[in-house]
Amino acid sequence: MFSTALPTRKRRRPEVAFNQGREEVKFGDVKVYLVERRMGKSRRNFLSNLARSKGFCVDDALSGNVTHVVSEGNAAQELWNWLEEQGFGEMQDKHVLNVSWFTESMSAGRPVPVELRHYIQNPAADQRSCAHPSAKPESAVSPYACQRRTTMDNHNKIFTDALEVLAENMEFSGNQGPCLAFRRAASVLKSLPAALQCLEEMHRLPCLGEHSKAIVEDIFECGSSSRVEEILNDEKYRTMKLFSSVFGVGPKTAESWYYRGLRTFEQVLTEPSIRLNRMQTAGFLFYEDISKPVSRTEASALKIIVEEAVICVNPHATVNVAGGFRRGKEFGHDVDFIIKTPEPGQEDAILPAVIERFKSQNILLYSDFQESTFDLKQMPTHQFEAMDHFSKCFLIVKLKREQESRERETDTGASRDWKAVRVDLLAPPVERYAYALLGWTGSTLFERDLRRFARLERGKLLDNHVLYDKATKTFLPASTEEDIFAHLGLEFIEPWQRNA
Repeated sequence: MFSTALPTRKRRRPEVAFNQGREEVKFGDVKVYLVERRMGKSRRNFLSNLARSKGFCVDDALSGNVTHVVSEGNAAQELWNWLEEQGFGEMQDKHVLNVSWFTESMSAGRPVPVELRHYIQNPAADQRSCAHPSAKPESAVSPYACQRRTTMDNHNKIFTDALEVLAENMEFSGNQGPCLAFRRAASVLKSLPAALQCLEEMHRLPCLGEHSKAIVEDIFECGSSSRVEEILNDEKYRTMKLFSSVFGVGPKTAESWYYRGLRTFEQVLTEPSIRLNRMQTAGFLFYEDISKPVSRTEASALKIIVEEAVICVNPHATVNVAGGFRRGKEFGHDVDFIIKTPEPGQEDAILPAVIERFKSQNILLYSDFQESTFDLKQMPTHQFEAMDHFSKCFLIVKLKREQESRERETDTGASRDWKAVRVDLLAPPVERYAYALLGWTGSTLFERDLRRFARLERGKLLDNHVLYDKATKTFLPASTEEDIFAHLGLEFIEPWQRNA
Protein backbone atom coordinates (compact mmCIF):
# COMPACT_ATOMS: atom_id res chain seq x y z
CA MET A 1 0.00 0.00 0.00
CA PHE A 2 2.74 2.44 0.98
CA SER A 3 4.92 1.39 -1.96
CA THR A 4 2.26 2.51 -4.43
CA ALA A 5 1.56 5.86 -2.69
CA LEU A 6 5.11 7.16 -2.73
CA PRO A 7 5.72 6.95 -6.50
CA THR A 8 2.33 8.61 -7.07
CA ARG A 9 3.46 11.71 -5.10
CA LYS A 10 6.74 11.89 -7.00
CA ARG A 11 4.93 11.84 -10.37
CA ARG A 12 3.01 15.04 -9.47
CA ARG A 13 6.07 17.33 -9.54
CA PRO A 14 6.66 17.41 -13.34
CA GLU A 15 2.95 18.13 -13.82
CA VAL A 16 3.10 21.17 -11.48
CA ALA A 17 6.21 22.48 -13.16
CA PHE A 18 4.56 22.04 -16.59
CA ASN A 19 1.44 23.92 -15.56
CA GLN A 20 3.39 26.81 -14.10
CA GLY A 21 5.49 27.03 -17.23
CA ARG A 22 2.30 28.00 -19.07
CA GLU A 23 1.66 31.03 -16.82
CA GLU A 24 1.26 34.27 -18.78
CA VAL A 25 4.45 36.34 -18.79
CA LYS A 26 3.51 39.95 -18.03
CA PHE A 27 6.98 41.41 -17.54
CA GLY A 28 9.07 40.07 -20.39
CA ASP A 29 11.84 42.63 -20.01
CA VAL A 30 12.65 41.32 -16.50
CA LYS A 31 14.27 37.90 -16.32
CA VAL A 32 14.95 36.76 -12.77
CA TYR A 33 17.45 34.19 -11.56
CA LEU A 34 17.26 33.04 -7.92
CA VAL A 35 20.57 31.90 -6.46
CA GLU A 36 20.01 28.52 -4.83
CA ARG A 37 23.20 28.78 -2.77
CA ARG A 38 22.26 29.47 0.92
CA MET A 39 18.60 29.88 -0.12
CA GLY A 40 18.02 26.16 -0.51
CA LYS A 41 16.29 24.20 -3.25
CA SER A 42 12.81 24.01 -1.73
CA ARG A 43 12.64 27.75 -0.95
CA ARG A 44 13.99 28.58 -4.40
CA ASN A 45 11.30 26.42 -6.04
CA PHE A 46 8.60 28.05 -3.94
CA LEU A 47 9.76 31.59 -4.78
CA SER A 48 10.18 30.72 -8.46
CA ASN A 49 6.63 29.37 -8.67
CA LEU A 50 5.31 32.41 -6.80
CA ALA A 51 7.02 34.79 -9.22
CA ARG A 52 5.78 32.89 -12.28
CA SER A 53 2.23 32.96 -10.95
CA LYS A 54 2.46 36.75 -10.87
CA GLY A 55 3.68 37.02 -14.45
CA PHE A 56 7.44 37.16 -13.88
CA CYS A 57 9.89 35.33 -16.09
CA VAL A 58 12.17 33.18 -13.93
CA ASP A 59 15.13 31.38 -15.48
CA ASP A 60 16.35 28.17 -13.87
CA ALA A 61 19.84 28.66 -15.30
CA LEU A 62 22.16 31.65 -15.07
CA SER A 63 22.52 32.90 -18.61
CA GLY A 64 23.17 36.07 -20.53
CA ASN A 65 19.41 36.67 -20.74
CA VAL A 66 19.10 37.14 -16.99
CA THR A 67 18.58 40.78 -15.93
CA HIS A 68 18.00 40.40 -12.17
CA VAL A 69 20.04 38.04 -9.99
CA VAL A 70 18.44 37.63 -6.56
CA SER A 71 20.41 36.30 -3.58
CA GLU A 72 19.48 35.52 0.03
CA GLY A 73 21.94 34.94 2.86
CA ASN A 74 25.13 35.11 0.80
CA ALA A 75 28.05 37.32 1.77
CA ALA A 76 28.76 39.81 -1.02
CA GLN A 77 32.33 38.70 -1.68
CA GLU A 78 31.31 35.03 -1.70
CA LEU A 79 28.42 35.73 -4.07
CA TRP A 80 30.45 37.80 -6.52
CA ASN A 81 33.25 35.23 -6.57
CA TRP A 82 30.67 32.60 -7.50
CA LEU A 83 29.07 34.80 -10.16
CA GLU A 84 32.44 35.47 -11.75
CA GLU A 85 33.13 31.74 -11.78
CA GLN A 86 29.88 31.31 -13.72
CA GLY A 87 31.03 33.88 -16.26
CA PHE A 88 28.47 36.46 -15.16
CA GLY A 89 30.30 39.73 -15.83
CA GLU A 90 29.52 43.20 -14.51
CA MET A 91 27.33 44.69 -17.24
CA GLN A 92 25.19 47.81 -17.01
CA ASP A 93 21.95 45.95 -17.69
CA LYS A 94 22.53 43.37 -14.95
CA HIS A 95 21.27 43.78 -11.38
CA VAL A 96 22.63 41.75 -8.47
CA LEU A 97 20.09 42.22 -5.70
CA ASN A 98 19.22 41.08 -2.22
CA VAL A 99 15.93 39.29 -1.72
CA SER A 100 14.21 42.45 -0.44
CA TRP A 101 13.71 43.62 -4.06
CA PHE A 102 12.07 40.30 -4.86
CA THR A 103 9.74 40.31 -1.85
CA GLU A 104 8.73 43.93 -2.49
CA SER A 105 8.01 43.07 -6.13
CA MET A 106 5.87 40.10 -5.09
CA SER A 107 3.89 42.31 -2.73
CA ALA A 108 3.39 44.94 -5.44
CA GLY A 109 2.54 42.36 -8.12
CA ARG A 110 5.06 43.95 -10.47
CA PRO A 111 8.81 44.62 -10.64
CA VAL A 112 9.45 47.56 -8.30
CA PRO A 113 12.14 50.09 -9.29
CA VAL A 114 15.60 48.98 -8.23
CA GLU A 115 16.98 51.27 -5.54
CA LEU A 116 20.46 51.58 -4.10
CA ARG A 117 19.46 49.68 -0.95
CA HIS A 118 18.54 46.63 -3.05
CA TYR A 119 21.98 46.15 -4.60
CA ILE A 120 24.60 43.70 -3.41
CA GLN A 121 27.71 45.66 -4.26
CA ASN A 122 30.81 43.98 -5.60
CA PRO A 123 33.45 44.59 -2.87
CA ALA A 124 36.23 44.60 -5.44
CA ALA A 125 34.43 47.36 -7.37
CA ASP A 126 33.87 49.28 -4.10
CA GLN A 127 37.59 49.15 -3.37
CA ARG A 128 38.38 50.44 -6.85
CA SER A 129 35.98 53.35 -6.46
CA CYS A 130 37.38 54.19 -3.01
CA ALA A 131 40.84 54.30 -4.52
CA HIS A 132 39.67 57.13 -6.78
CA PRO A 133 38.35 60.02 -4.65
CA SER A 134 37.04 61.71 -7.76
CA ALA A 135 34.40 58.98 -8.09
CA LYS A 136 30.95 60.11 -7.08
CA PRO A 137 30.51 59.03 -3.45
CA GLU A 138 26.75 58.86 -3.70
CA SER A 139 26.93 55.95 -6.13
CA ALA A 140 28.03 53.60 -3.38
CA VAL A 141 26.37 55.03 -0.26
CA SER A 142 23.70 52.94 1.43
CA PRO A 143 21.08 54.52 3.69
CA TYR A 144 22.00 51.85 6.27
CA ALA A 145 25.17 52.35 8.33
CA CYS A 146 25.58 48.57 8.51
CA GLN A 147 26.20 48.54 4.75
CA ARG A 148 28.79 51.31 4.84
CA ARG A 149 32.45 51.01 5.76
CA THR A 150 33.25 53.84 8.15
CA THR A 151 36.82 54.01 9.40
CA MET A 152 38.46 56.51 11.72
CA ASP A 153 39.47 58.57 8.66
CA ASN A 154 36.77 61.24 8.64
CA HIS A 155 37.27 63.48 5.58
CA ASN A 156 34.29 65.69 6.42
CA LYS A 157 34.96 66.52 10.06
CA ILE A 158 34.06 70.19 9.70
CA PHE A 159 30.52 69.15 8.73
CA THR A 160 30.10 66.16 11.06
CA ASP A 161 31.28 68.10 14.12
CA ALA A 162 28.60 70.73 13.44
CA LEU A 163 25.86 68.13 12.92
CA GLU A 164 26.83 66.32 16.12
CA VAL A 165 26.51 69.55 18.10
CA LEU A 166 22.96 69.85 16.78
CA ALA A 167 22.28 66.19 17.61
CA GLU A 168 23.60 66.59 21.14
CA ASN A 169 21.51 69.72 21.68
CA MET A 170 18.40 67.86 20.53
CA GLU A 171 19.24 64.98 22.87
CA PHE A 172 19.57 67.39 25.79
CA SER A 173 16.12 68.76 24.92
CA GLY A 174 14.58 65.28 24.72
CA ASN A 175 13.91 65.52 20.96
CA GLN A 176 15.02 62.04 19.97
CA GLY A 177 13.68 62.17 16.40
CA PRO A 178 15.70 65.21 15.25
CA CYS A 179 18.66 63.97 17.29
CA LEU A 180 18.71 60.70 15.36
CA ALA A 181 18.24 62.51 12.04
CA PHE A 182 21.31 64.69 12.62
CA ARG A 183 23.36 61.67 13.75
CA ARG A 184 22.40 59.74 10.63
CA ALA A 185 23.37 62.68 8.44
CA ALA A 186 26.75 62.94 10.18
CA SER A 187 27.23 59.19 9.84
CA VAL A 188 26.76 59.28 6.07
CA LEU A 189 29.33 62.07 5.71
CA LYS A 190 31.80 60.17 7.90
CA SER A 191 31.64 57.18 5.57
CA LEU A 192 32.61 59.08 2.41
CA PRO A 193 36.03 58.21 0.95
CA ALA A 194 36.77 61.89 0.29
CA ALA A 195 35.71 65.37 1.38
CA LEU A 196 32.64 66.93 -0.22
CA GLN A 197 33.73 69.14 -3.08
CA CYS A 198 30.45 70.80 -3.97
CA LEU A 199 26.86 71.08 -2.79
CA GLU A 200 25.62 68.95 -5.69
CA GLU A 201 27.36 65.90 -4.17
CA MET A 202 25.53 66.43 -0.89
CA HIS A 203 22.09 66.60 -2.48
CA ARG A 204 22.45 63.06 -3.86
CA LEU A 205 23.35 61.47 -0.53
CA PRO A 206 20.83 59.52 1.59
CA CYS A 207 19.76 60.52 5.12
CA LEU A 208 20.48 64.24 4.74
CA GLY A 209 17.33 66.14 5.57
CA GLU A 210 16.70 69.80 4.82
CA HIS A 211 18.01 71.01 8.19
CA SER A 212 21.25 69.03 7.81
CA LYS A 213 21.72 70.26 4.26
CA ALA A 214 21.22 73.86 5.39
CA ILE A 215 24.00 73.49 7.98
CA VAL A 216 26.38 72.02 5.40
CA GLU A 217 25.51 74.80 2.94
CA ASP A 218 26.25 77.45 5.59
CA ILE A 219 29.66 75.94 6.25
CA PHE A 220 30.39 75.70 2.52
CA GLU A 221 29.52 79.37 2.02
CA CYS A 222 30.70 80.96 5.30
CA GLY A 223 33.15 78.49 6.81
CA SER A 224 30.88 78.01 9.85
CA SER A 225 27.23 77.80 10.87
CA SER A 226 25.59 80.60 12.83
CA ARG A 227 23.10 78.08 14.21
CA VAL A 228 25.89 75.89 15.62
CA GLU A 229 27.70 78.91 17.05
CA GLU A 230 24.49 79.97 18.74
CA ILE A 231 24.13 76.55 20.39
CA LEU A 232 27.76 76.47 21.52
CA ASN A 233 27.26 79.81 23.28
CA ASP A 234 23.90 78.85 24.78
CA GLU A 235 23.99 78.68 28.59
CA LYS A 236 21.70 75.66 28.83
CA TYR A 237 23.70 73.65 26.30
CA ARG A 238 27.01 74.41 28.04
CA THR A 239 25.57 73.59 31.47
CA MET A 240 23.94 70.38 30.28
CA LYS A 241 27.18 69.30 28.63
CA LEU A 242 29.11 69.99 31.84
CA PHE A 243 26.72 68.14 34.14
CA SER A 244 26.26 65.14 31.82
CA SER A 245 30.05 64.67 31.70
CA VAL A 246 29.82 63.31 35.24
CA PHE A 247 29.69 59.53 35.58
CA GLY A 248 26.11 58.59 36.52
CA VAL A 249 24.48 61.86 35.39
CA GLY A 250 22.17 61.57 32.41
CA PRO A 251 20.34 64.27 30.42
CA LYS A 252 17.23 64.20 32.65
CA THR A 253 19.23 64.71 35.84
CA ALA A 254 21.35 67.40 34.20
CA GLU A 255 18.23 69.22 33.03
CA SER A 256 16.70 68.99 36.51
CA TRP A 257 19.77 70.58 38.04
CA TYR A 258 19.81 73.30 35.37
CA TYR A 259 16.17 74.27 36.04
CA ARG A 260 16.97 74.52 39.75
CA GLY A 261 19.31 77.35 38.80
CA LEU A 262 22.53 75.33 39.25
CA ARG A 263 25.37 76.09 36.88
CA THR A 264 28.57 74.68 38.44
CA PHE A 265 29.74 71.52 40.20
CA GLU A 266 30.26 73.50 43.38
CA GLN A 267 26.64 74.60 43.38
CA VAL A 268 25.47 71.00 42.89
CA LEU A 269 27.68 69.62 45.65
CA THR A 270 26.60 72.30 48.15
CA GLU A 271 22.88 72.19 47.36
CA PRO A 272 21.21 70.59 50.44
CA SER A 273 18.22 69.22 48.52
CA ILE A 274 20.33 67.14 46.14
CA ARG A 275 21.06 63.55 47.15
CA LEU A 276 23.65 61.94 44.90
CA ASN A 277 23.44 58.19 44.27
CA ARG A 278 26.52 55.93 44.58
CA MET A 279 27.46 56.24 40.92
CA GLN A 280 27.18 60.04 40.90
CA THR A 281 29.17 60.29 44.15
CA ALA A 282 31.98 58.28 42.55
CA GLY A 283 31.64 60.37 39.40
CA PHE A 284 32.33 63.60 41.29
CA LEU A 285 34.98 62.06 43.55
CA PHE A 286 37.11 60.82 40.65
CA TYR A 287 36.01 63.39 38.06
CA GLU A 288 39.48 64.79 37.39
CA ASP A 289 40.68 61.34 36.30
CA ILE A 290 37.70 59.74 34.60
CA SER A 291 36.77 62.86 32.64
CA LYS A 292 40.10 62.57 30.82
CA PRO A 293 40.42 60.23 27.83
CA VAL A 294 41.80 56.74 28.33
CA SER A 295 44.59 55.95 25.88
CA ARG A 296 45.07 52.73 23.92
CA THR A 297 48.22 52.08 25.95
CA GLU A 298 46.20 52.36 29.16
CA ALA A 299 43.52 50.07 27.71
CA SER A 300 46.18 47.44 26.99
CA ALA A 301 47.49 47.71 30.56
CA LEU A 302 43.94 47.27 31.89
CA LYS A 303 43.45 44.20 29.71
CA ILE A 304 46.42 42.55 31.40
CA ILE A 305 44.95 43.30 34.84
CA VAL A 306 41.52 41.95 33.87
CA GLU A 307 43.00 38.85 32.21
CA GLU A 308 45.07 38.00 35.30
CA ALA A 309 41.98 38.24 37.49
CA VAL A 310 39.83 36.19 35.10
CA ILE A 311 42.43 33.44 34.67
CA CYS A 312 42.69 33.08 38.44
CA VAL A 313 38.95 32.36 38.47
CA ASN A 314 38.73 30.29 35.28
CA PRO A 315 42.00 29.39 33.49
CA HIS A 316 40.14 28.55 30.27
CA ALA A 317 38.19 31.82 30.00
CA THR A 318 39.28 34.55 27.58
CA VAL A 319 39.02 38.34 27.66
CA ASN A 320 38.37 40.49 24.61
CA VAL A 321 38.27 44.26 24.21
CA ALA A 322 35.00 45.67 22.87
CA GLY A 323 33.72 49.22 22.36
CA GLY A 324 35.66 51.98 20.65
CA PHE A 325 39.08 50.42 21.16
CA ARG A 326 38.01 47.34 19.19
CA ARG A 327 36.93 49.73 16.43
CA GLY A 328 40.44 51.20 16.29
CA LYS A 329 40.06 54.31 18.46
CA GLU A 330 43.19 55.67 20.13
CA PHE A 331 41.24 57.19 23.04
CA GLY A 332 37.98 56.47 24.83
CA HIS A 333 36.03 57.45 27.94
CA ASP A 334 36.20 53.90 29.36
CA VAL A 335 37.30 50.38 28.42
CA ASP A 336 34.83 47.58 27.72
CA PHE A 337 35.79 43.92 28.11
CA ILE A 338 33.75 40.81 27.28
CA ILE A 339 34.62 37.59 29.05
CA LYS A 340 34.07 34.32 27.20
CA THR A 341 33.76 31.16 29.25
CA PRO A 342 34.21 27.71 27.65
CA GLU A 343 31.16 26.03 29.23
CA PRO A 344 27.54 27.18 29.70
CA GLY A 345 26.79 28.36 33.22
CA GLN A 346 30.38 29.31 34.08
CA GLU A 347 29.66 32.97 33.36
CA ASP A 348 27.41 33.30 36.42
CA ALA A 349 30.19 33.29 39.02
CA ILE A 350 33.05 34.92 37.18
CA LEU A 351 32.30 38.64 37.66
CA PRO A 352 31.74 38.50 41.45
CA ALA A 353 35.03 36.61 41.74
CA VAL A 354 36.86 39.21 39.62
CA ILE A 355 35.45 42.01 41.79
CA GLU A 356 36.66 40.25 44.94
CA ARG A 357 40.13 39.86 43.47
CA PHE A 358 40.28 43.58 42.64
CA LYS A 359 39.28 44.33 46.21
CA SER A 360 42.05 42.11 47.56
CA GLN A 361 44.53 43.92 45.30
CA ASN A 362 43.30 47.27 46.64
CA ILE A 363 42.63 48.60 43.15
CA LEU A 364 38.82 48.73 43.24
CA LEU A 365 37.39 52.24 43.75
CA TYR A 366 33.77 51.64 42.73
CA SER A 367 31.68 48.68 41.53
CA ASP A 368 28.10 48.19 40.38
CA PHE A 369 27.45 44.50 39.71
CA GLN A 370 24.24 43.46 37.92
CA GLU A 371 23.28 39.80 37.86
CA SER A 372 22.06 38.16 34.68
CA THR A 373 18.34 38.39 33.95
CA PHE A 374 18.63 36.69 30.57
CA ASP A 375 15.64 34.51 29.73
CA LEU A 376 15.20 33.22 26.19
CA LYS A 377 11.44 33.10 26.74
CA GLN A 378 11.45 36.91 27.04
CA MET A 379 13.38 37.37 23.81
CA PRO A 380 13.71 39.16 21.53
CA THR A 381 13.57 42.66 22.95
CA HIS A 382 12.05 45.27 20.65
CA GLN A 383 13.61 48.44 22.10
CA PHE A 384 17.05 49.44 20.90
CA GLU A 385 17.79 51.38 24.10
CA ALA A 386 17.00 48.43 26.40
CA MET A 387 20.07 47.44 28.43
CA ASP A 388 21.01 43.84 27.73
CA HIS A 389 20.25 41.17 30.29
CA PHE A 390 23.68 39.57 30.66
CA SER A 391 25.77 39.57 33.82
CA LYS A 392 27.82 42.78 33.91
CA CYS A 393 29.57 45.25 36.18
CA PHE A 394 30.58 48.88 35.92
CA LEU A 395 33.83 49.61 37.73
CA ILE A 396 36.31 52.34 38.55
CA VAL A 397 39.75 50.89 39.18
CA LYS A 398 43.23 52.16 39.97
CA LEU A 399 45.72 52.05 37.13
CA LYS A 400 49.40 52.66 37.83
CA ARG A 401 50.63 55.76 36.07
CA GLU A 402 53.50 55.64 33.63
CA GLN A 403 56.72 57.19 34.94
CA GLU A 404 56.45 60.13 32.57
CA SER A 405 52.83 60.73 33.63
CA ARG A 406 53.78 60.51 37.32
CA GLU A 407 56.43 63.17 36.89
CA ARG A 408 54.00 65.43 35.05
CA GLU A 409 51.31 64.96 37.73
CA THR A 410 53.86 65.62 40.50
CA ASP A 411 54.75 68.91 38.85
CA THR A 412 51.07 69.93 39.02
CA GLY A 413 50.70 68.95 42.66
CA ALA A 414 49.31 65.39 42.44
CA SER A 415 50.86 62.94 44.90
CA ARG A 416 49.39 59.53 44.03
CA ASP A 417 50.96 57.11 41.58
CA TRP A 418 47.68 55.81 40.11
CA LYS A 419 44.87 57.06 37.91
CA ALA A 420 41.17 56.23 38.30
CA VAL A 421 39.82 54.59 35.13
CA ARG A 422 36.35 53.35 34.21
CA VAL A 423 36.07 49.69 33.22
CA ASP A 424 32.94 47.79 32.11
CA LEU A 425 32.89 43.97 32.21
CA LEU A 426 30.33 41.72 30.51
CA ALA A 427 29.97 37.93 30.90
CA PRO A 428 27.37 36.51 28.49
CA PRO A 429 26.48 32.80 28.10
CA VAL A 430 28.91 31.19 25.67
CA GLU A 431 26.14 30.49 23.12
CA ARG A 432 25.27 34.22 23.15
CA TYR A 433 28.83 35.48 22.97
CA ALA A 434 28.79 36.46 19.28
CA TYR A 435 25.66 38.60 19.71
CA ALA A 436 27.07 40.29 22.83
CA LEU A 437 30.40 41.01 21.11
CA LEU A 438 28.62 42.53 18.11
CA GLY A 439 26.36 44.66 20.28
CA TRP A 440 29.09 45.89 22.63
CA THR A 441 31.50 46.71 19.81
CA GLY A 442 29.26 49.44 18.38
CA SER A 443 29.14 52.08 17.20
CA THR A 444 25.70 53.01 18.52
CA LEU A 445 24.38 54.12 15.13
CA PHE A 446 25.90 51.10 13.38
CA GLU A 447 24.06 48.82 15.82
CA ARG A 448 20.83 50.78 15.49
CA ASP A 449 20.91 50.54 11.69
CA LEU A 450 21.87 46.85 11.84
CA ARG A 451 18.71 46.18 13.83
CA ARG A 452 16.65 48.42 11.57
CA PHE A 453 17.99 46.60 8.49
CA ALA A 454 17.24 43.22 10.05
CA ARG A 455 13.66 44.27 10.81
CA LEU A 456 12.78 46.14 7.62
CA GLU A 457 14.79 44.28 4.99
CA ARG A 458 14.97 40.75 6.37
CA GLY A 459 11.93 40.32 8.61
CA LYS A 460 14.13 39.47 11.59
CA LEU A 461 14.59 40.91 15.08
CA LEU A 462 18.13 41.48 16.34
CA ASP A 463 19.44 42.60 19.71
CA ASN A 464 22.46 41.91 21.93
CA HIS A 465 21.11 38.47 22.78
CA VAL A 466 19.52 36.84 19.72
CA LEU A 467 18.52 37.01 16.07
CA TYR A 468 14.90 35.96 15.64
CA ASP A 469 13.40 35.01 12.28
CA LYS A 470 9.75 36.12 12.32
CA ALA A 471 8.89 34.02 9.25
CA THR A 472 10.06 30.71 10.70
CA LYS A 473 9.60 31.75 14.35
CA THR A 474 13.06 30.48 15.23
CA PHE A 475 16.17 31.83 16.93
CA LEU A 476 19.18 31.70 14.62
CA PRO A 477 22.39 30.34 16.18
CA ALA A 478 25.71 32.14 15.74
CA SER A 479 29.16 31.30 17.03
CA THR A 480 30.84 34.27 15.34
CA GLU A 481 29.93 37.77 14.19
CA GLU A 482 30.35 36.53 10.62
CA ASP A 483 27.49 34.09 11.19
CA ILE A 484 25.17 36.96 12.16
CA PHE A 485 26.03 38.99 9.06
CA ALA A 486 25.49 35.87 6.92
CA HIS A 487 22.05 35.29 8.47
CA LEU A 488 21.16 38.85 7.43
CA GLY A 489 22.58 38.50 3.93
CA LEU A 490 25.09 41.26 4.64
CA GLU A 491 28.72 41.46 3.72
CA PHE A 492 30.84 41.24 6.86
CA ILE A 493 32.01 44.63 8.13
CA GLU A 494 35.22 44.55 10.15
CA PRO A 495 35.12 46.19 13.61
CA TRP A 496 37.43 49.00 12.50
CA GLN A 497 34.94 49.82 9.72
CA ARG A 498 31.96 50.28 12.07
CA ASN A 499 32.70 53.84 13.26
CA ALA A 500 29.36 55.14 12.08
